[in-house]
Amino acid sequence: MSKDLMRKARVFTSRKSSSPLHSLTALLLLMTVVLVLRLAISIFSLPVDRKLPKHSRVVESAGLSKRGRQWTEIVSWEPRAFVFHNFLSAEECDYLIETAKPHMVKSMVVDSKTGNSVDSSVRTSSGAFLSRGQDRVIRAIEKRIADFTFIPAATLTDHGEGLHVLQYDVGQKYDAHFDYFNDEVNTKNGGQRMATLLMYLSDIEEGGETVFPSVKVNITSQSKYNELSECGRKGLAVKPRKGDALLFFSMKPDASLDPLSLHEACPVIKGIKWSCTKWMRIHEYAA
Repeated sequence: MSKDLMRKARVFTSRKSSSPLHSLTALLLLMTVVLVLRLAISIFSLPVDRKLPKHSRVVESAGLSKRGRQWTEIVSWEPRAFVFHNFLSAEECDYLIETAKPHMVKSMVVDSKTGNSVDSSVRTSSGAFLSRGQDRVIRAIEKRIADFTFIPAATLTDHGEGLHVLQYDVGQKYDAHFDYFNDEVNTKNGGQRMATLLMYLSDIEEGGETVFPSVKVNITSQSKYNELSECGRKGLAVKPRKGDALLFFSMKPDASLDPLSLHEACPVIKGIKWSCTKWMRIHEYAA
C-alpha cells in the first residue's frame, strides 16, 4: 500500500512541474476538441433542400437586428480554418463600416526587424481601429467572437486586440503574409497572435478572396471555382460574403507557429471590399 502511495505522489509531483509550454499545448488541444464538437453539432444545421421552419432559419442576435441561420464550414485542418456563415447581421456589417469611415487611414505593415509599423506597397488598403467595447454593438460582437472561438474577449481577461475595419478599392490588396510576429517587440504585450477572425462586411463582385497559397489543394474541386479570380486560384481560397467570418489559427495545437497560415487578400477587381479583423493572442492583451 505504501508503494502505491509513493507512485501516486510521484505522478502528482510530475504534473505540478509541467512547463508553461505544456500548459499552452494543453489549452490549444482543448480548444481544438471544443471546435470539433461545435462543428459536429453544426452538421445538423447544414443547408438542405427541404423547407425549414421559420424559427430554425433565423436566429436572434444580441447585436443589431437578426442574423440568418448560422452554420459552420470546415475549410481546412492544415491550417485550421473554418467559416462561420451569417456570423454578423447585415445591419451589424453596415454599422461597423459607418463607425470606421471617419477614421480611415492608409494601412501599414509591421517591420520584422524593428517591430514598428511602416508604409509598404505590399498592403494598399485603408483601415481604422475601433476601441474594445466602445459601444453596445461592438461589445455584443466581441462577446460573440469569444463564444465562437473560445478565446477570452470582452471579459476581465481579454486576449483580443481591437477590431480593425479595412476597405479595399479596385486594385487594392495585401500580399502574402503571416499574422504572427517574427520580432520580440510585438509579442511583449499578450504574446504571439494565435488566431485571426476575419469578418466580411460586404459582398464582392469579383476578386478580393482570402487565399492560403501554401496549402496544397485540388483547385478545381473548390466550391465556386469558376467564380474565383486568378489570384484566388493560387491556393485554398475563401470568397467574401457579407456577414460571414473566417477563423484561422496561426499556431498549431502543439503551440508551434503554422507556416501554412500564410495568406493574402487578393486584389479587388470589381466592387469595394470591406472587412473587419480580430487578432487574438495567447495571453491577456492590454489595450
